[in-house]
Order: sequence, then structure tokens, then C-alpha cells
Amino acid sequence: MTTVNAATNLSTADTRQASGRREGVVLILGSSLTIMGAVMIAPILPKLGAEFGPLNPHADLLVPLAVTGPALAIALCAPLAGWLADRIGRKALLVIATLLYALLGVTPVILGDLQSIVVVRLLFGCAEAAVMTCCSTLIADYWHGGERLRYINRQMVTIGLVGALFFVVGGALGEYSWRLPFLLYLLPLLLVPAMLKVLWEPARSQPSTVAQDAERVAVWPLVLGYLLIFGGMVLTFIAPVQVPILLVQLGITSSTLMGLAAGLSLISTLGGSLAWPLLRRTLKGAGTNTVLLLLFALGLWLLTRAQSYNEVALAMVLHGLGAGLLVPNVMAPVMEALTARTRGRGLGGLTACLYLGQFVSPLVVAALVVYAGDLRHAIQWLACASLAAAVLWGVAGVSRLRSVI
Repeated sequence: MTTVNAATNLSTADTRQASGRREGVVLILGSSLTIMGAVMIAPILPKLGAEFGPLNPHADLLVPLAVTGPALAIALCAPLAGWLADRIGRKALLVIATLLYALLGVTPVILGDLQSIVVVRLLFGCAEAAVMTCCSTLIADYWHGGERLRYINRQMVTIGLVGALFFVVGGALGEYSWRLPFLLYLLPLLLVPAMLKVLWEPARSQPSTVAQDAERVAVWPLVLGYLLIFGGMVLTFIAPVQVPILLVQLGITSSTLMGLAAGLSLISTLGGSLAWPLLRRTLKGAGTNTVLLLLFALGLWLLTRAQSYNEVALAMVLHGLGAGLLVPNVMAPVMEALTARTRGRGLGGLTACLYLGQFVSPLVVAALVVYAGDLRHAIQWLACASLAAAVLWGVAGVSRLRSVI
């Protein structure tokens, strides 16, 4: 009888492991929708400005909002999405949000005025908030410990691949028409049947869940994670928004080359994401934060000194390596700081800070330009700020190491 029971348990474990892999694929692909939200249309900003600029006196403000507006909507809606995920469940909300993501994403193809495009993009951001929050929450629900870290890492690697691919594809399609990249937002419809079939709603009455609910939220790691993801995304979003402007200043106006330059930063996030597990094991969280902030500082500094396309590309590679380390190194301790019942809201807050950083990035740069004099000097100031933050994290890491010893 013992042998039979052992064989049954082993079979059940194998089934769950196989199911976990399928669920992981669906959630990782679902997470990649979030990077598609902005990168596909960033290379067409000059074309949007050229078409609507002469017709709209506020085009200088509205055109960037077509890219950054969804980030504002996500920042505002992600906490609500997290609350809904905790209250009504993750799976149903994820499926509905994915459908809305596709429909709202493609709508600008048929619109003829800039204001309508911006409004639709804001609504699109609301759907995107729910997609990202639900995917991250389900990853935290389905896996724990080292397995969770592996899926976080795979999530970041896939996001880097998808982001780089669609940045280049969006730039190439933008050569023919600014409307064409929006058609790519129909692709997530292919993912909905897999979400319905593979994903399952986590049980809320499991003993492990009750034990986790008895714990309290670790507030300090949560606050540090929120602050770091906010500041890091201010630095990260310089690549898709400001690099095309710097390339135009160098006399490079091809949207394909603009897409390739920022795409290099995105694909370089793969290197950071792949290196993250090793760095975290050897340098711990604070040491890894130091490295990623140093990479941000170096990449941005070189960007401001670049005089050719190749020099811009090198800066984007270093910048992307730092960006690849950022999200997993923040997400892992934030997930650990949350309990099962607060996971949706806590990760919704993280998503809000992430996209709030994206939204304010061009506003921060614009404000700094007023005092610094030009775009290059403004980015240099941000590079110095990143260097200062790296020093603080380095000191914190050394102090913690000494206290352990």
C-alpha cells in the first residue's frame, strides 16, 4: 500500500510540474504584452508629429503622450487592478484585460485626430495595468522560493526579447505608415484561449496560504522596492523617448535606425536578466543594485558624449544591461515581503511605481533641460544622480556584510 501511495504522489507531483511549465509559458508571454505597450510606437513619434503637428497647436505635448500616456493610466489603475485581483480573482480579470488590451491597442488605426488617439491610449493603459498585475501576482501564487526566482528571471528574459523584436518591427512598419505598428496589438488575441485552458485560480483556503496570511507585510523592503523601481524606470525610459531626439540631432532620421538603437537597449536587458541570478547569489540584493545603477550611470554618460551612431549603440548596450537587472532584483524581495492576501495590492503598487516612473521620465528630463540648458546636460545630471544612488547602495551592502561577519 505504501508503494502504491508513493507512486500516486510521485505521479501527482510530475503532473503538477508539467502543468506548471505550461502555466509559466502563458504567464511569461502575457507579461511580455506590457513591453509591447510602448516600444512598438516609440519609433513613429517623428511621423506622428509630422502628420498632426501642423493641425494641432498642442502636438508637442500630445505626441509624447501617445507613448507615455498609457504609463500614467497604468500608474493610476494598477492599485485598483491589484485590489480587484485580490477580491474577485486573478484569472478572469487577466482574460478580460487581455481582450481589452488588444481591442484598444489596435483602435488608433481607424482614428483621425490626435486627441482621440491619446484618449484611447490612456484606456489601453488601464487594460495593460490589469494584465501586468495579474501575471506577476499569479507567478507569485504558483511558485515559491528558488522556483519563483527562476520564473521571474524567465519573465524578464522574455520581456527583453519581445521588446527588442517589436521595437525593430514597429520601426520597420513605421517606415511605411505610422498606423501599421498598431495592428500588431491584435496578436495578444492568440493568447486568450491558452489563458482560459491552462491557468487556474489559486485556492484561498490552503494551509500554506493561511500561514502566510498570519505574517505581517515587511514594510521597509516594500518601500525601498517602490522607490528603486520608480527611479530606475525614470532612467530606463530615457532610451525609447530621448534617444530618437539625440539621433535626429546627429542627423539620423530613419525610424528603422531609431528602433534599432533603442532596441539594442532592450535586447541588452537579456544580458542583465541572464546575469542576475549569479550576481544576486554573489553580491546579494544591495550589491546587485549597486551594479545596475553604475551601469545606468555609465550608459547615460556615454550617451551624452556620443558623436556617432556606433557610440550611441554602445551606450544603449550598457544602459540595457542595467535595466535588465532592475526589475527582477526589485520584484523578488517585494514578492517575499507580501502575504498571500496582500499580494495583488502590493504588486499593483509596484506596477504603479514602475509605470509612474516611465510617465514622469520625459517630464523630469524636460524640467532638467530648463536648468541644465540642453538635453545632453540634463541626461548627464541624471547619470550623476544614478552614480550617487549606486554609492549609497554600495555603502549599505558593505555595512550589512560587516554586520553579518
